Order: sequence, then structure tokens, then C-alpha cells
Amino acid sequence: WAHSPPSRCLPRPPPAATESGLVGPCGRRAYAPPAERKRFYQNVSISQGEGGFEINLDHRKLKTPQAKLFTVPSEALAIAVATEWDSQKDTIKFYTMHLTTLCNTALDNPTQRNKTQLIRAAVKFLDTDTVCYRVEEPPALAELQKNEWDPVVSWAEKRYNVTIGSSTSILGPNIPASTKETFISHLASYNMWALQGIEFVITQLKSLILSMSLIDRHITVEKAVLLSRLEEEYQIRRWGNVEWAHDYDLCELRARTAAGTLFVHLCSESSTVKHKLLQD
Repeated sequence: WAHSPPSRCLPRPPPAATESGLVGPCGRRAYAPPAERKRFYQNVSISQGEGGFEINLDHRKLKTPQAKLFTVPSEALAIAVATEWDSQKDTIKFYTMHLTTLCNTALDNPTQRNKTQLIRAAVKFLDTDTVCYRVEEPPALAELQKNEWDPVVSWAEKRYNVTIGSSTSILGPNIPASTKETFISHLASYNMWALQGIEFVITQLKSLILSMSLIDRHITVEKAVLLSRLEEEYQIRRWGNVEWAHDYDLCELRARTAAGTLFVHLCSESSTVKHKLLQD
């Protein structure tokens, strides 16, 4: 669910807050992407409740698609989500509200996965990690991959004291079991909310290595996205840009990756923000 456009998460009473449940791939519960709708609220604010920080649209409390009270663990995250809602203009574009979607996923857990399953799913990306798959032809692209990806792989190997490597085989590199166990142990240090964000970022970049480099602040969002799209960017430079399409894809990927990274950091932050949101 976190990997699809945000589901409807409007407060109750009316209008209705949730979409009808659908059965997605592998029998997992999914939600139909909502259409844009007219903005129905004037003011957005946050308040602190027993379970954490809540989002208020006028005098209504925001709820998740499963009608749970929308409550987040930190004030900073609540401010970021409230800013998403406040930035909507005449219509609410749900597909732009990535932080709201990630919070809904963490609260509803529609796939019903526990922490161990989330970690295993994240580490599984090592077997097909973007930066570990290399080409032999054309030579220019092979050299570009070596020059751009090798430094990130080397950093990860030193940072986590593991062996990763790369391969030109269609089967990919043979990642040692000890490397996977190290990443499993590292990811176990994050809470459930942060793990949802990490998996979201990994899914955008198709790379655990790039994602951890980004979350550890070794590279920027722009750099991570560029490295994840290296072959596509090479083809664009060679054959030309498809007007609007490539630019839109790039901007959207940056937005989703940035939102996921921010979500991880805010979910790992225990301090509270001392100022109030949207004061006149």
C-alpha cells in the first residue's frame, strides 16, 4: 500500500473516510487510488493526545482508511503531515501526500507484516540491487557504472564491514550470508515506523545500498535518484529526452524518495518541536 498512490484518509463524520477494501496481489488487502476531490476544510492544526500527535482538519480529527485515529509518534512528523494537508489548494491531490500515505501504512499495516518480515523484505533487495548489476556492453555505460557505483558500494562495505561486490551475470552477485545478517542486525535497530519508510525508499531506488547511503546521509536525494537511474540517464543523453515524460518521472521519484527519507528520520527522532504549527 505504501508503494501505491495514497489512499483516502479523510476524517469522520462525513464525508466517508475510507475506500472500499479490495484484494490485491498475493491476497493482500489494498485500497483503490482515490480521485482528486475538492478541499473541504479551512484550517489544519495538530494536537497532542494520549497516543501521540493528531492532525485536525478544522474541528475534525484525521483518520486512516481503516478508520483508526491518525496519530503519529513525533511532533515534527505531525507538522510535516499537516503541512501536506495545508498545502493542498482548491482540490486535494492525494497522490502528492507521501508522508500521509506512509503514516497510514504504519498505522493500518494493511499487509499485516511484523518487524522481522519487514526487515527480511528489505534485505531481499540485496539479491537484485541496482548498483550490483553491471553491463559489459556498451563500454561507455560499463565505465559509467564503475565510476559512479563503485564508490557507493565501497562505502557500504566499509561502513557495515561487509562484502558486497558486483556482477555482470544475469543471476547477479553472490551476496554472502554474513552480509545479509549484518544488514538484518542493523535494520533491527529501527522501529516499525522507520522500517516502513526504509522499505518505501528501497522500493523507489530498487537498491538497499543506495537507500542506506541516503538514510545515513552519505549521499543526497538527488544523487541517490541519479545513481538509481544511471542507465536511463545514459540512454537519455544518447538518444534524447522524451518531452515531459522523463522530467516528470525524475521529479516524482525525487519527491517520493525525499518523503521516505524524511519519514525515516522523523520517526527516529524523539525530540519534540517547541513551536506550534500554522500560527497566525
